[in-house]
Amino acid sequence: MTTPAEALQLILTRVAPLPPRTLPLAEALGLAAAEAITSTEQVPPFTNSAMDGYAVRAGDLAAASPEHLVRLRVLGDLAAGAMADQAVAAGTAWRIMTGAPLPEGADSVVPVEDTERGADWVEVHRPLRKGIHIRLAGEDIQAGLALVVAGCALRPGDLGVLAAVGLSSVNVHPRPRVAVLTTGDELVDASERPGPGQIRDANIHAICAQVAACGAIPIPFARVRDDRATLTGVLREALRADAILTTGGISVGDYDFVKAILEELGAERVFWKVAQKPGGPLGFWRLGDKPIFGIPGNPVAAMLMVEEYVRPALRRLMGFAKLHRPVAEARLEGGWSGKAGDHRTTFLRVIARREAGHLQARLTGPQGSAILSSMLHTNALAVIPAGMDLVEPGGAVTLHLTDEAEDH
Repeated sequence: MTTPAEALQLILTRVAPLPPRTLPLAEALGLAAAEAITSTEQVPPFTNSAMDGYAVRAGDLAAASPEHLVRLRVLGDLAAGAMADQAVAAGTAWRIMTGAPLPEGADSVVPVEDTERGADWVEVHRPLRKGIHIRLAGEDIQAGLALVVAGCALRPGDLGVLAAVGLSSVNVHPRPRVAVLTTGDELVDASERPGPGQIRDANIHAICAQVAACGAIPIPFARVRDDRATLTGVLREALRADAILTTGGISVGDYDFVKAILEELGAERVFWKVAQKPGGPLGFWRLGDKPIFGIPGNPVAAMLMVEEYVRPALRRLMGFAKLHRPVAEARLEGGWSGKAGDHRTTFLRVIARREAGHLQARLTGPQGSAILSSMLHTNALAVIPAGMDLVEPGGAVTLHLTDEAEDH
């Protein structure tokens, strides 16, 4: 049986980023840059005033004091966007607004509050340091500066910087469209009252939310009955998406048709079954370049499989360089005991918290694969290696931190 590490490797080596598209900056937030971006311009493009005041030569004010005011002749007013038509010479100044280009000859700006203004003159109360209150050309961004790394998620600040250097669009990997199918005669909508032997379909909502949370676009299909012809038709339609995710119908029961139908449609089975609990019956196929996941119908097992296997694959489709959640070590309060001789990796739902600089974790409660309430407060998964059947109270465990963002 395939181990979790082997399964993940088999998936990721068969998934490639979707071809990049050029999108306007307004549509690129959260998407992965398809290429590294280097600035071809400097920001600011010209030296300008950092405040409202007077553009001067600092040397003219060396002797200024409250008792000895230095008077300068004002050449005119410079608003942001305006250009001076003459240079600042000895004994002169321009009245300047924040952002306006510094006139030739000036090397500093006197704040307006340090002056007294006349009709065509200004008196300065104190000396000032050369170069003060100005923004030098290129002090923010130099031409040739690396701005964005390929595979990083574009954040608001990234988009602002790209706009500042003159880019209105960017090459990114698009969000994959993910067909989500839930199968089973026993399922009814969340809005319906279940009849005898029926249950509400929680999987379609939980899984679509997981798909959306990692940045992909879920396409939920109507619940599919355990009927071969119906399921075949739905799977054919789902193949229009970039990836397919089915729940239920992949075990060995008389009505578990998914495996056979996928292979009749030409899908290559990469593996079926993973040595873990919960969630052993995981299948992975590929049809052309489309990844297809068959995950179990038990709700916790389904969510766990999406978290551990589908999510990294979707991030690879989206072109992200970093695919996985942060990993940390913690102490497991109360410990845990499993079945002796079990050679499957166990994933425990836990609540992790930091105390005195160290992570502590405790189980969310019963760990059955159908106990969906165990996911209510889960913020991490404790990974118990195959062959380990006991963690002493306070023993060390490895956590996958499911509620912490990736370091993009």
